[in-house]
Amino acid sequence: MFYKPGTKDHGLPHNPFKAMVSPRPIAWISSLDAQGRANLAPYSFFNAFADDPPILAYGSGRDKLGVDEGKDTLSNIRTSGEFVVNVVSHAMVDAMNTSAQHFLAGVDEFERAGVTKADCETVAAPRVAQAPASFECKLFKIVDLPGGRNFMVIGEVTGIHMDETLVRDGLFDVTAYQPVARLGYRDFSKVSEVFELIRPDD
Repeated sequence: MFYKPGTKDHGLPHNPFKAMVSPRPIAWISSLDAQGRANLAPYSFFNAFADDPPILAYGSGRDKLGVDEGKDTLSNIRTSGEFVVNVVSHAMVDAMNTSAQHFLAGVDEFERAGVTKADCETVAAPRVAQAPASFECKLFKIVDLPGGRNFMVIGEVTGIHMDETLVRDGLFDVTAYQPVARLGYRDFSKVSEVFELIRPDD
């Protein structure tokens, strides 16, 4: 089967693009607005792109669905130049989903989701205290993407928090907290098992 983006030539009830580009880790991003009010929202167009220095990036649309406002996270990052990416464990999936609602600007999603704010070391924005790991980020660049409403936000990681109880035999054990990933449609997944591959030339 072949189809061109922007058409329904695939003949399926829903666009399969996001289902094929999966699993995608979720960036649960916390930020502050110009008045110092906290915001928390999940984004599934997200990944790491370098490790020295560590670079993270996420994709954002311009507008909230059904609300005549732009995305708070994007606006906050433009204003403050910083943000925090919190890792979502399976135990926190309901809280993450609660924060995905399109609240009006100024609503504290930490409170709505029932999670605790914790101070960061290199940025003013708070992190999610219960998250297995959090990455403090300084804005590197916001890139306009095709379509007129899509943006890629690139950040340099300036501080990393990790739950030390998740370190097993010197390794950060993802199966201990089961990170949540986005698939296509309304589907999600969790990492509950891993396997090792060694490159042939290692």
